[in-house]
Amino acid sequence: MGALTVVSLLVWMLTIDFSRARYEPTWESIDSRPLPEWFDQAKFGIFIHWGVFSVPSFGSEWFWFYWQKEKLKEYVNFMQRNYPPDFKYQDFAPQFTAEFFDAKEWTDIFAASGAKYIVLTTKHHEGFTLWGSKNSWNWNAMDVGPKRDLVDEVASAVRAHGGLRLGLYHSLFEWFNPLFEQDAANLFTTNYFPTTKTLPELYELVLKYKPEVLWSDGDGNAPDKYWNSTGFLAWLYNDSPVQETVVTNDRWGSGSICKHGGYYTCSDRYQPGHLLKHKWENCMTIDSKSWGYRRNAPLNDYLTIEKLVATLVETVSCGGNLLMNVGPTHDGRIAPIFEERLRQIGQWLKVNGEAIYNTTAWRAQKENVTENVWYTSKPQGKEIFAILLEWPENGSVILNEPVVTKEQTQVELLGHSSLQWEPAKPSGLQVFLPQLSFKKMPCQWAWTLKLTGAS
Repeated sequence: MGALTVVSLLVWMLTIDFSRARYEPTWESIDSRPLPEWFDQAKFGIFIHWGVFSVPSFGSEWFWFYWQKEKLKEYVNFMQRNYPPDFKYQDFAPQFTAEFFDAKEWTDIFAASGAKYIVLTTKHHEGFTLWGSKNSWNWNAMDVGPKRDLVDEVASAVRAHGGLRLGLYHSLFEWFNPLFEQDAANLFTTNYFPTTKTLPELYELVLKYKPEVLWSDGDGNAPDKYWNSTGFLAWLYNDSPVQETVVTNDRWGSGSICKHGGYYTCSDRYQPGHLLKHKWENCMTIDSKSWGYRRNAPLNDYLTIEKLVATLVETVSCGGNLLMNVGPTHDGRIAPIFEERLRQIGQWLKVNGEAIYNTTAWRAQKENVTENVWYTSKPQGKEIFAILLEWPENGSVILNEPVVTKEQTQVELLGHSSLQWEPAKPSGLQVFLPQLSFKKMPCQWAWTLKLTGAS
């Protein structure tokens, strides 16, 4: 019997060692993990910045920092004009009421946008958690404000819908947490804050809500060793309930961005304009000046649908994913202008999604003869997509990059029908576009030519 036990143990050990590699708490090992395929196929997600900063909804989600730390004049003046002298940032929290928040309604809007995943801020740099964190006493959505687990409501609605994957944002540091300030004063030779606050929260988020995107941010200029980032990521990839499907970004400590982790973000609103060797994501905002909701945002600060479609197209052409941000109000509404933009993107993707989802970057990202034409491809179907950001005024478009043959190459306008074309000199083809009335256009903002039998 003892011999059989030893044999069974050896067999189990062999299974652990060889059926699935385990990751070590080093960047070399963590960085070697292949990115789960679903993320590259998804292409488009929605970012949601929501928190106590949604109450003043003035200037930026960095309101507290700009007001109390940097003492920027416009923030100081705003508070002096509108609030009593003894008013503290914490006094905004009871006004974070979320009385109109309906997670199913949000999810329906996100799904209508054509997004395949969402990322919710569970805790921004202010430290307020949108769930009842045991490590954030009296500074969380269960104790103050809505008295609801907002993360659970979003997670449940997303999973009930079925067409979206759940992602959660979490800030490593907190601007004014005394433990973090103490560690910073000690030049991060002590780690009171990550061991009692950050890491317990990260483990709790993963175990409780099982996100498939874990979006880290806010290293506070502290190195990854201070945050024990590689130790946490080794657990996430080896032993967590989402070990097979979870993806993470590159914001795990000073010096890690655009260098270590899962996919790269490199900077906010990152748009390299060319193909990168590593998978990346462009996180950007519909309100060009803020991630959180702003009551004082003028119309000109909101990106037009034409600009949003162009950003999506360029990002995907260069191998990236687009994470488009909306900022809900303190009472839980997604403002009509955000909803309109999201639904418009969804309308465009209903026609042109074939050129976005499950595509890969082609050998050329952008047409070198005709301006504002970007390429994607599906090698498995031998398909090339040329996305025109502008409808040609002369009724035709020249594509110089594709190699075509008269016998095999076919061109189709997505949402319409096949088109006529002829060879162009010295290379490529000239595609003749149909004369369509506005109502018969397949879409309103950018148009996709699908080429088969080309290379």
